[in-house]
Amino acid sequence: MWEAVGFFVLGLVLLALGGDSIVKAGSGLAQRFGTSPFVTGLLLVAFGTSLPELAVNARAVWAGSQGLALGNAVGSNVVNFGLTLGAAALTAPLLVRWRALAPLLLCLVIATLAVMVLGYDGVLTRIEGFGLLLGFVAVLAFALARTRRESPELRETIGAFAATSSHFWLNLLRFAIAIVVLYFGARWIVQSAPIIGVSFGMEPLLTGLIVVAIGTALPEVAAAVAAARRGQGDLIAGHVIGSSLFNLLVVLGGMAAFQTVPIPASFVQFELPAALAFALVLYPMLRGDLRITKSEGGILLLGFIAWLAFELLLTR
Repeated sequence: MWEAVGFFVLGLVLLALGGDSIVKAGSGLAQRFGTSPFVTGLLLVAFGTSLPELAVNARAVWAGSQGLALGNAVGSNVVNFGLTLGAAALTAPLLVRWRALAPLLLCLVIATLAVMVLGYDGVLTRIEGFGLLLGFVAVLAFALARTRRESPELRETIGAFAATSSHFWLNLLRFAIAIVVLYFGARWIVQSAPIIGVSFGMEPLLTGLIVVAIGTALPEVAAAVAAARRGQGDLIAGHVIGSSLFNLLVVLGGMAAFQTVPIPASFVQFELPAALAFALVLYPMLRGDLRITKSEGGILLLGFIAWLAFELLLTR
């Protein structure tokens, strides 16, 4: 058990390091080939930080642990809203000037409902998986087109997120190292997480929902709290919504496109509705005064604690 915990923690450290390295490498390479800092920053803020979760899920599917991958894909969305965004807003009120985020949040609501409907028959087929991937392409095109009409100040803030060295060979080396680090990080997490889960009486789905989803989110929570102190509410909210879309449409869609994914009834009845509830609670916050206050952050965090208690209760 303790050996598994050690490998799990080491895997989390490697994922954090690999995720940071691949984001910087991707930013530098994209700008080297002529992509604007704004477009690069948008992609990295909204979707690039989900690459560690993608690495874990790809490894889990490859190892035949679809339940763990399925739990992590949706559990990460609940953790994004409840823990990451809640903790950040509780640290300091978040000013969100990025007006495209509210429509993107509606896209997330629609995507979550679509997965619930598609999974109602107990499976997510390969055709349905490809459909989710195509949905992501449409969302990405919408995000790029809509965000181009945002204020120059916001565009500059998003572009600044991509600031890094554009030296080709340095970023190529970064990228290669990041791939190796992510591989071993994902491998050790997928190997050790089920052992930890079994010791607490958890099935693979619940292990992915709780142990893996919360563990892989901890570096993002720390980064979000630091960003909240710097007044970067746009980047935090953009990451939470974009990452959740990526998890649902690319990670889950990619899993199904690779091979048909069995969907447990509890997944449609409890886990997906929980993720949907967090998205619906956030929507009026973004449509109102464009601020996520400390009290609203507290509501999100309490909702996360209630969800966690409910899921742990199911194990008993």
